[in-house]
Amino acid sequence: MPAPLHGFRMVDLTAMVSGPQATMLLADQGAEVVKIENPRGGDHTRSHPNRRGGLSAAFLNNNRGKRSVAIDLKDARGVATLKRVATGCDVFVQNFRPGVAERLGIDEAAIREVSPDVVYVSISGFGDSGPYAGRPVYDPLVQALSGLASIQGGSDEARPRLVRTIVPDKLTGVVTAQAVTAALLARTRTGTGQHVRVSMLDAVVAFLWGSDMSAQTLVGDEPPQARAASFIDLIYETAEGWLSVAVQSDREWAALTRALERPDWLDDPRFRTPALRQENIDERLALTQEVLLERGAADWLERLDAEGVPCAPVLMRGDLAAHPQVRANAIVVESDHPEAGRLRQARPAARFSGTPLEPRAGAPVLGADTDAVLAEAGLGPEEIRTLRADGVIAGGESGTDDETPR
Repeated sequence: MPAPLHGFRMVDLTAMVSGPQATMLLADQGAEVVKIENPRGGDHTRSHPNRRGGLSAAFLNNNRGKRSVAIDLKDARGVATLKRVATGCDVFVQNFRPGVAERLGIDEAAIREVSPDVVYVSISGFGDSGPYAGRPVYDPLVQALSGLASIQGGSDEARPRLVRTIVPDKLTGVVTAQAVTAALLARTRTGTGQHVRVSMLDAVVAFLWGSDMSAQTLVGDEPPQARAASFIDLIYETAEGWLSVAVQSDREWAALTRALERPDWLDDPRFRTPALRQENIDERLALTQEVLLERGAADWLERLDAEGVPCAPVLMRGDLAAHPQVRANAIVVESDHPEAGRLRQARPAARFSGTPLEPRAGAPVLGADTDAVLAEAGLGPEEIRTLRADGVIAGGESGTDDETPR
């Protein structure tokens, strides 16, 4: 059977990470995604380092399975061409700052003229209204404004810290992909498309609330200041290597004392109940760290696992693909790209028993599909040649032109 989203056609005007992550998820699940890019360089991630064959790893990892069409949207003919490509599409996704799509003439009303039941998607940084709506946005700014940086720091008194991966960007991509499928499901029931709006700020605040905002949940009983449960995290140094250990229940606590050969901890009044162990968390974790320095990580992991203690090694990035658990689940796979060569990437996380996902083509070079997509949209060869000669479009069947970054 075909993949779950086979037959759905999506036009993607997004760049960087949040939008491309969303549309790549949808492409992985079978949708046809036509990526519209500026002929003068395309998506900014094309210029990132770690490159081979004219393609950056960042672009390859966020644009798998898409078709690239290079159109200049600052030219009225380019906008008209885009509308022809968008005619009859199921989903139209853009992540311009609020107001830009309207100025370009590709806002919801304009696209709905050529695709009346389209699911129109707008991704923004801070939302469509308010004092920050029109501001430029990058992932660290959302981490700061959402409270994520203060949560990462620990308490209100500690120095706020960034999570060292772009959580807001990637989380927004996942939220957007889920929202698109929900809107498509609603359309099958109502026959009507709708406008889906997702902001990075909304996505992160909603994400944090389930586990990190308990103190702000009970209105009228908010504490004056949030404090961290502990300034010690659950990553432990050993005599050789690092590991993580996490225990919650009395059973797990008892198992830890056996694995570490510290039965006296069971009689320590500070640790007799889960509540007391939480209250005295710094002392408990410091004692655990002290013992774990006595042996190497491999030895400890064997002992901990034998006692049923939740534990795992801390893998460096270069070790991940070879780990037995990762290999058993085939999480990281290799494929051949016609320009970039042999690639190693994470496979789509969701697996479908009835509509399994098929391997998709790698990320395209800039404008690789311009001629084919425009011909499918009804443009004739002479019209395509004229648009190319005038610089309105770029690329073609060869996937190369003078503007393609190398």
